[in-house]
Amino acid sequence: MEKHLILFRHGKSDWAAEFQRDHERPVAKRGIKAAKAMGKLLAAAGQVPDSIVSSSAVRAKTTAELAAEAGGWGCPLRVTDQLYEATPEEVMTVIQQEPDTTRTLMLVGHEPTWSELTGRLIGSGRVLFPTAAMVRIDFELSSWEQIAFGLGQLVWLIPPKLFTEGDFEGV
Repeated sequence: MEKHLILFRHGKSDWAAEFQRDHERPVAKRGIKAAKAMGKLLAAAGQVPDSIVSSSAVRAKTTAELAAEAGGWGCPLRVTDQLYEATPEEVMTVIQQEPDTTRTLMLVGHEPTWSELTGRLIGSGRVLFPTAAMVRIDFELSSWEQIAFGLGQLVWLIPPKLFTEGDFEGV
């Protein structure tokens, strides 16, 4: 059975906003537009996740919520501290806990983890991972517990910059 992993980096954050800790940094206006557009794109492509697990950081959780709402995904969203400042190995532990009934899993998180994790999952070097970009990696697995570095096949990587500014209008 094939499993699909979608890694989604949070939208562009607002460094000018008021926040006490990095964990509280919000998404910038540009990041909001990009998150919504990516949500709609995934829905239009018929690649909506069965389940979303997001970092508890405000910018990641907001990105996940905006994308899911804009795309009408209707799938459960779980928020966890385990994805904030996580190593690739720690992310693998989160993935391995996913029920086998989940065919397409989305994780919403951060750099530099997403670049390193993507490269290690597909058996290559680091992969450039801009804000609000998504990558899909497929695995021939019957259980998420079987996931391991080097077993994945990169299917696509979509940065929001593929869209023109006009594509974000009305989003």
